[in-house]
Amino acid sequence: MDQVIAFLFEPLPFLIWTSLLKTFFVLFGAILPLVSLAVFAERKVSAFIQDRIGPNRVGAPISLIGFKKDISLWGLGQMVADPIKLLLKENFIPNSVNKFYYYIAPKLTMIPPLLVLAVIPFGSSFLTGPDGKPVPMVVANVDIGVLWVFAISSLGVYGIVLAGWASNSKYPFLGGIRSSSQMISYELALGLSVVPVFLICGTLNLTQIVDWQIQNGWLIAPWLNLEFAWWKVALGVLLPISFIIFLVSMFAETNRTPFDLPEAEQELVGGYHTEYSSMGFALFFLGEYAAMIAGSGVIVTLFFGGWSFPGIPDGTATWLPFGLEQSLPATLVWLPGAFWGFVNINVFFAKVSAFIFFFIWVRWTVPRFRYDQLMKLGWIYFFEIALVNIFLVAAVLVYLK
Repeated sequence: MDQVIAFLFEPLPFLIWTSLLKTFFVLFGAILPLVSLAVFAERKVSAFIQDRIGPNRVGAPISLIGFKKDISLWGLGQMVADPIKLLLKENFIPNSVNKFYYYIAPKLTMIPPLLVLAVIPFGSSFLTGPDGKPVPMVVANVDIGVLWVFAISSLGVYGIVLAGWASNSKYPFLGGIRSSSQMISYELALGLSVVPVFLICGTLNLTQIVDWQIQNGWLIAPWLNLEFAWWKVALGVLLPISFIIFLVSMFAETNRTPFDLPEAEQELVGGYHTEYSSMGFALFFLGEYAAMIAGSGVIVTLFFGGWSFPGIPDGTATWLPFGLEQSLPATLVWLPGAFWGFVNINVFFAKVSAFIFFFIWVRWTVPRFRYDQLMKLGWIYFFEIALVNIFLVAAVLVYLK
């Protein structure tokens, strides 16, 4: 047994099993439950805004085993009923579709958000590696994390365009064209809006960007945790502009209202996924909410300090109160770090949940843009404002040096 443990803590095996464990947690412990919760929250929030009740009946079906009445559980069973319904539906495929591209389009929509999540740090640390350094809570701690986010997220448009074209139907085709032009237009503003973050932090590594914010204050409010200076006030005005452009562009990238023209029900029936049913439609549905979660995670990481929160230690903390480190076995000294690491993970997902709620609230509050308004906002306003913002931030940083 000791030999097995020693082998597992060799550098290469340790890297493999910790990466697999983090991947399993992100996919099955966080994203899939969050998608179900987001769908349920979408129904409840929309019902609250429209003065309705929303799902409140589906719960534990104990009447199937002889009880007189089911337990409603405030309708939380809806999160289980929805995927079961989609699994049991007939997967009807029209004869006129291009079957190869019709099959792969939903997968191409679902995979990019999951790959983006691989580089987002969702916590500080749980363990200490064989080299004595804390293990970061990120599946792939790469030095080009931000470039990875933009490179992979831009691939999502291919799934939507292929779905619209392969369906061989007018409404999906129009939805695919709308989505391609919309996503390409707002990718420019999206990319330019985060250039000030690179200039200030001096890195593309998302974990290092979070570390910079822990030491210097969140980028949404860079004057926090620092002494007063006029240049900090200047950055405190310029960086929220980057945040606003990035946030609005993320709505356009995820095809969420008020930028949901690719799937506008009143105009295009359902847009690019009109001809899909069963698990094909479910993958589009899952991909949309996974993209919303990934986008919220990127916003939290770049502008809101990631998993950090003022006054809360990170997972590298190994101190124990009252000198307990002398009385506890060496195998238990890591427990405080594990506890704070768990707290950091919950802080990160609490921030992400707040942005998911914001996405939902905007959908049921703000009306849809006209297409000319959408293009004008992206090309005439956001593109120029983001470009000017880069030069202003660079001027402030040049003055400091």
